[in-house]
Amino acid sequence: MTAPLTPPHQPSPHDPWQTPVAYGDGSGSFAHSAGPDEPDLATDIRRAVVVLVVTAVAGLLLGLLWVWLAPKVPLVSTDKAVFLKDTEGEEAAGADGTFVLLSVGFGFVSAALAFWFYRRGGIPLVIGLAVGSLMGALLGWLAGGWFGPTADVVAHAKAVGAGVVFDAPLKLEAKGALLAWPFVAVLVHLGITAVWGVRDPEPEFEWGAYYGVPAGSAPAGGPEDAPGPGPGPDPGPRQG
Repeated sequence: MTAPLTPPHQPSPHDPWQTPVAYGDGSGSFAHSAGPDEPDLATDIRRAVVVLVVTAVAGLLLGLLWVWLAPKVPLVSTDKAVFLKDTEGEEAAGADGTFVLLSVGFGFVSAALAFWFYRRGGIPLVIGLAVGSLMGALLGWLAGGWFGPTADVVAHAKAVGAGVVFDAPLKLEAKGALLAWPFVAVLVHLGITAVWGVRDPEPEFEWGAYYGVPAGSAPAGGPEDAPGPGPGPDPGPRQG
């Protein structure tokens, strides 16, 4: 009688009750290890912080362009009060519209530059872009008030004199315009990443790791070519 070929300490590869070994290292986990070209979480966070800071600082440029391009609201004063020179004018609405259009343009540019420099998406980068865009919009709004006409209308009216036309301070009546930049930036960045972003590689595994055969020794034909159980006991010489 010959001994079975399968060692007693190793289960048979065709045991129906055997628990399959996980792909790869046999640890039972399907976690995908990062390759040499894939950034880790710390790198993603650093990139997100850079995007946040640069985008927020760009709000100063937004404020300067708003002061330059927004229509001016003319005021005129008398000895008793300050009035709108043109009561039917739409300059105030034009200032809000200019801010929204500039914010949309800044959203496109910031999203395109973030993708151009890093070539990938990720939750930290998207959060950094969204928060930085919102901070940039707030900074642009405040910068418009700083660099625009003075907010002290009474003092300005006394300085120029009665009957002299002067510009009203730059104001943002619709505060919802502050969301235009972050909304456009996140939407455009997600779209660009979906079309041209770097794809994550598919996890690799070997059939041998799943069927309990050491890596590199699995049959080339797949699981159907796995070796079967060893021959049974020798029946001995046949009697005539």
